[in-house]
Amino acid sequence: MKLIAFKKKLEARIVEVDSELKELQATLETVNSILLERGFKQVKIFKEPIGAEAVAPREGEAAGAPEPSSFQPEAESESVVQLKTVTGELLANLYSTEDSLRVVPAEGKRFDVNTPPFTHFLVERVLLKMQERDSEFVRAGQLAPEKIFCYNIVRDGDLIREIVVKNADPDRLRELRSSVRWTLEKMYEKMKSQG
Repeated sequence: MKLIAFKKKLEARIVEVDSELKELQATLETVNSILLERGFKQVKIFKEPIGAEAVAPREGEAAGAPEPSSFQPEAESESVVQLKTVTGELLANLYSTEDSLRVVPAEGKRFDVNTPPFTHFLVERVLLKMQERDSEFVRAGQLAPEKIFCYNIVRDGDLIREIVVKNADPDRLRELRSSVRWTLEKMYEKMKSQG
């Protein structure tokens, strides 16, 4: 009889914790969107707003045509790394500073956000996870809200124009460089096999 009572108590607790978890996740999503919005508004190194997912071409500009970057380096400490396939094909240039980076596809490379593994791997398993970890640190009082990891994918329709990341420590920058290169290489392989 004690075991049955204990089982019922456990089941009730599971329902309670599950409900609490759903509330916390909803709250976290709200906090994330507020922090992202504030974080991007405070960034002064961008010429155009970063909150927009897609960037429409300017009048007279063809979709996907290269444009001067919206990212301005803070100092000469910006470094450039070429992301290449194992065969040496240039995929993109990665520009990084002490705590930020941006990835600009190489000329002629048209990476579509719908091409796997971009969304499933890079966005959901890498970028969002880093952001969620920082949100937990903010909640625990271990990180200032303005220091939260944030990212933006600047698009022209479904084509990636650049990926911008802010507030990434050196370990994350290394992980991002590797993850972005791997993702773009897999996307490029799919593009070649389809075209």
